[in-house]
Amino acid sequence: MTKPYQRPAPDEPVWWFVISGGELLMTEAKQIPHGLLEDLPFPDLTEYKTVFIGELRERHCYLVIADYGDSNFTAVGEFLSVRELIIGSDDELFAMAARAKQIADFLATHRFCGRCGARMQAVDWEIAMHCHSCQHRCYPRISPCIIVAIRKGNQILLARGKRHPEGLYSVLAGFVEAGEPLEQTLMREVMEEAGVRIKNPRYVTSQSWPFPNSLMMGFLADWESGDIRIDPFELEEGGWYDINDLPKIPQQGTIANKLIMRLKAEIDQERNS
Repeated sequence: MTKPYQRPAPDEPVWWFVISGGELLMTEAKQIPHGLLEDLPFPDLTEYKTVFIGELRERHCYLVIADYGDSNFTAVGEFLSVRELIIGSDDELFAMAARAKQIADFLATHRFCGRCGARMQAVDWEIAMHCHSCQHRCYPRISPCIIVAIRKGNQILLARGKRHPEGLYSVLAGFVEAGEPLEQTLMREVMEEAGVRIKNPRYVTSQSWPFPNSLMMGFLADWESGDIRIDPFELEEGGWYDINDLPKIPQQGTIANKLIMRLKAEIDQERNS
């Protein structure tokens, strides 16, 4: 078992997820640096916190935490948003990058105990922070969310959120509240945001979304009753769209796009049967 703060062997090619100010180091080709440490134009990593975070394609993955504005990695590439990896639609790589960002955020925000205020120490056998003063232990925060594509005949409910780019429409999403089962979250969020009732919820897939620490759980559901009444505090507009005549939707690789495409495939299959 590789411990979190055990450094890689000199002859071990690994993936290097370097995080600075919430952004990820990528090469000019927008790739994650990979290989032997001696073959990469990295600075002396003994000056940086380095954390083992898992395996990808039979290679170990390491998080390297750099200060905001660190210019010692410019020979490798530049720091970009983790969102850039979505474009390539490499789910495994994006998931590991999401993990790296979330762990970096966790270590940066848990230096002091939230219970007694004492300085916390990293646990050496797992990714956690421990307070030796009051014995409080913290793990990386994960915020569960639902995201749902709702069907009404051959139409899908899409809405434009207040924070969405102009012209971009997506499916509905929301956070799970404390003590709330996912099925209840689905019903509540859809009613709050769009004013309609749904039925027949069916789980499809999930995606880590590190902005900052969401776990998106994706569903399809069917419209049951009600006219759309959008929540003006959350949404700009919303409506029913023919599945073959959609406005601009989230890019390929996002869970929203996957749900929309899954619903389209379901409708197309019924049309052709």
